[in-house]
Amino acid sequence: MTKPGIRLEGGGATENTSGLNPMIGIAREDLVGAIAVMLRETAGRPAKTLKHLKAFGAEVADIVTGKSELAPSPKDKRFMDPAWRTNPVYKGAMQYYLAAQKSMNAWIQDVDFDDLERARASFITGMVMDSVAPTNTLIGNPSALKKAFETGGVSLVKGLQNAYEDMTKNDGIVSQVDKRPFKVGENLATSPGDVIYRTEIMELIQYAPATEQVREIPLMIIPPQINKAYVNDLSPDKSMVRFLVAQGFTVFLASWRNPSKEHAAWGLGHYVDSLIEATDVIAQVTKSDKVNVTGACSGGITTATLLSKLASRGDGRINAVSLMVCVLDPDASDSESGALVSKHGLEMARRRSAKKGILEGYSLSRTFAWLRPNDLVWNYVINNYLHGEPPAPFDILYWNNDATNLTATLHSDYLGVYETQPFRHPGKVELAGHLVDLKAVTNDVFIVAGVTDHITPWKACYRTTQLIGSEKVEFVLSQSGHIQALLNPPGNPKSKYFHSKTRPPADIDAWLNEAAEEHAGSWWPFWAAWLGERAGALKAAPKATGSKTYKSLGPAPGQYAFG
Repeated sequence: MTKPGIRLEGGGATENTSGLNPMIGIAREDLVGAIAVMLRETAGRPAKTLKHLKAFGAEVADIVTGKSELAPSPKDKRFMDPAWRTNPVYKGAMQYYLAAQKSMNAWIQDVDFDDLERARASFITGMVMDSVAPTNTLIGNPSALKKAFETGGVSLVKGLQNAYEDMTKNDGIVSQVDKRPFKVGENLATSPGDVIYRTEIMELIQYAPATEQVREIPLMIIPPQINKAYVNDLSPDKSMVRFLVAQGFTVFLASWRNPSKEHAAWGLGHYVDSLIEATDVIAQVTKSDKVNVTGACSGGITTATLLSKLASRGDGRINAVSLMVCVLDPDASDSESGALVSKHGLEMARRRSAKKGILEGYSLSRTFAWLRPNDLVWNYVINNYLHGEPPAPFDILYWNNDATNLTATLHSDYLGVYETQPFRHPGKVELAGHLVDLKAVTNDVFIVAGVTDHITPWKACYRTTQLIGSEKVEFVLSQSGHIQALLNPPGNPKSKYFHSKTRPPADIDAWLNEAAEEHAGSWWPFWAAWLGERAGALKAAPKATGSKTYKSLGPAPGQYAFG
């Protein structure tokens, strides 16, 4: 059992971006407004600015005379090359950069900003300081210069080629992954199964059983509308689907179609109604009047809306529910980038997608990347362009770059979740054709979050424990990030998770410091045991997928995995 004051390894505030923020984007006017506030403080209170300039000057004097003790964090990969410690020129440049960063942060904390203004200033200056790091330039990156010398300039030529490829074939986004080794249906998404139902909006896949007996109550996985559904069946060693069928569950997966502008009218209500159709199909195929469901990220928002809508009708077809890395109660205070969200920014985001009919997948990818520029932009600029190396092949990043569009109406609905907070105000806000009320939802619920999740901050995920009316709520905090929190199969010796034996209290610090216990290993076996207790008795596994009514329309992963 953990002691009070659990230490959770993870990133700082700049890593914790609101899950809805990439859908919103950042309006140019909001950025200009935040910069204007900083300029106002600089001009209006010169004494504080001069104080920090004086401190910065003193630090520079120490750097020039060799007295400075400034050093980067041991985890800062940018300054790993020995030249940053042994070469006086590079050491001085690094310390000058760190001094500027330190002085800027100290100034932001000292001036008379309110909390919102301070968060905005911190986010903007962080992005600026990340962009001007000496490591982002050829002359300022000793490892890149060494590589150019060792290869006779070949690395620079390859870097230019990589940049040209990104400009012409990757929407101007620096490549994060070598896609060549991966092919969906061959070494990704290979679990046997069949599409047994297809509509314009969704394919329903049933996976073949892997055991002689299966549980009576089937499981339907509801993926996000962002990216492809095959993340649940990625590679064989990371496949949640493969793990679940091996545990005796009958698994179904909703695979969303990648929409085009002609599908602009599809909203959250359409997606919820398609899931209700899917449960009708599952009931007919499995002869079960109950279905367990799990939804992740934006798929969790869809799942929560489905639960609320069914509860409003008195429809009890859904049994146990799992919500993974999902924020139902977004708040600007969750992150510095969230502080940049304004009513104007929301309206501008809505207008942009309405004009095009969709929010393009590449636009989402670009916004995601710039919310963590060091890890998701500059790291690859250095590797791909300055070092002339291809990015590494990585199945998760391959999937992450297989982006899909959001329809304008669904995008608007998700923005509405940020604006009106329907899950926070039970019975007050209409969404998907009903008044949302999670207090009316009494299903047993299993919630998962990731300690280092930069998309859906874990404390924001935790708030769902207090939104839902269920008496039996489990909350698991996985020692990993957004996708790694989901794709966390047994076998990783570094895996661990936190869980409490009692229902999570409203006070998150009380849960963390008093109730939560640390467990070694993956949370998947714990979840499978929890799900097994809510999946009925064992019965003989079906000999084939589908039924006489719902026959195979083609093998998994289906047509929509490629669209």
